[in-house]
Amino acid sequence: MGIKKTIGEILVEVHKGDITSFEVSAIVNAANSALWMGSGVAGAIKSKGGTEIEAEAMAKGPILPGQAVITTAGKLPAKYVIHCAGMAPGEPAKADYVRSSVTHALQLASDKNLDTISFPAIGAGVGGLTHKESAMAILEAVSEYANGSGSVKKILLIGYEDKSVDVFKKTLRRFG
Repeated sequence: MGIKKTIGEILVEVHKGDITSFEVSAIVNAANSALWMGSGVAGAIKSKGGTEIEAEAMAKGPILPGQAVITTAGKLPAKYVIHCAGMAPGEPAKADYVRSSVTHALQLASDKNLDTISFPAIGAGVGGLTHKESAMAILEAVSEYANGSGSVKKILLIGYEDKSVDVFKKTLRRFG
C-alpha cells in the first residue's frame, strides 16, 4: 500500500507497479536527451505502447539534458508520454537535470490541461543517481510547481521494485 501527502494543492501518492499500466493523463519516461528508448522504463513504454512513441519523441529531439517533450501514448492507458531527459547518452544523470526536466514536464502537462501524471525514479538505475537523489529532485520540482496555478492536481511516484518504492515513501514522508 502506498502513502499519500499533499504538497501545495497537489496530492502525491507512492505506488508499486508497472508505470505503463496506470490510468493517468500522462506517464513520464526516464529519457536521455537523444530521446531514443532503450531499456528500463523507456523499454517498457516502447514495448507496451508501440514504437510510434519513440519515433514521435525522436522527431522532437534531440533536446538538452534537463528538458522534456510530450508525445502521444500509443497503446498505453495514458493519453500522453512526457519524456524527461535526466541525462545525455553515455553520460551519468544529474539531480539538476532531473529537477529541471520534471519542471518542464509539469509545464507541458499544464499546457495540455492534464491533471494526473505518474513519475518513475528518473536518472536512477542506469542513470547512476541514487533513488534518494532522484526522489528529492522530483519532489523539489513538484514543490515549486505546487505554488503556481498549473492544472496537475495528482502525481503518482511509481516504483517497479521494492527498493524504489521504499525510497519514494521515505523521501515523501520527510519532504517539506
